Amino acid sequence: MRILLSNDDGYDAPGMQVLRRIAAQLSDDVIVVAPAKEQSGASRSLTLHDPIRLQKFSDTEYAVEGTPTDCVMMALNYLFKDNPPDLILSGVNRGANLGEDVLYSGTVAAASEGTLLGVRSVALSQCILDADQIHWNTAESMAPAIIKKLLEKDWGAGTLININFPPIEESEVEGLEICHQGQRDLSNLIIDDRVDARGREYYWLGYRPSMGEPGAGSDLHAVNNKRVSITPLNLNLTDTKLLSGLEDVIK
Repeated sequence: MRILLSNDDGYDAPGMQVLRRIAAQLSDDVIVVAPAKEQSGASRSLTLHDPIRLQKFSDTEYAVEGTPTDCVMMALNYLFKDNPPDLILSGVNRGANLGEDVLYSGTVAAASEGTLLGVRSVALSQCILDADQIHWNTAESMAPAIIKKLLEKDWGAGTLININFPPIEESEVEGLEICHQGQRDLSNLIIDDRVDARGREYYWLGYRPSMGEPGAGSDLHAVNNKRVSITPLNLNLTDTKLLSGLEDVIK
């Protein structure tokens, strides 16, 4: 099994080193195409107005001056088009990708692009509470067995798997939960306005999502209750329940 690794935290990110060790437990044939620098929040954006440059470290390892989506597109359509991967692993993200995070996440975006191109893809994230104490060992220890189990099942076309590990030691984890994408009660966007040395205004955006009281069965609830959340995400965003209702009024 050939495995492609990517992420949104960057080629040299700690989570990529964790992902390498996870992949090594699954296969000897691992390739890496990841952003040259952090692309958190890039979602599924493409680089269309600037050139894409590659930095080659070996025949199987590249950094891309672009987004996570750029990375997967370059890997599958150019770098390894004659020997494409059988599986894409994206992450391990530094922080959760729960609820509405999946709409912004570059980690999920890399898995989404792989899915769109016909390759089974998994996004992995290590949730954190304290930036100075990230439990990378939880994801590293648990991910290989989870991925092996998932690969026994046919997910169907257009579906990726989003996995989040709770911010605790593996010994404290209380199990796995197959769950749906949740929604937080409140999300706080902080806009910090400043003035530079030349008197020009500029702004920093800070996204500080709060957990709220997530409903049972959601990814937020699972992680909040010390379980690993495993969520199948489909690329088709159509609201099928509303289709017939709209047909009744739009004629």
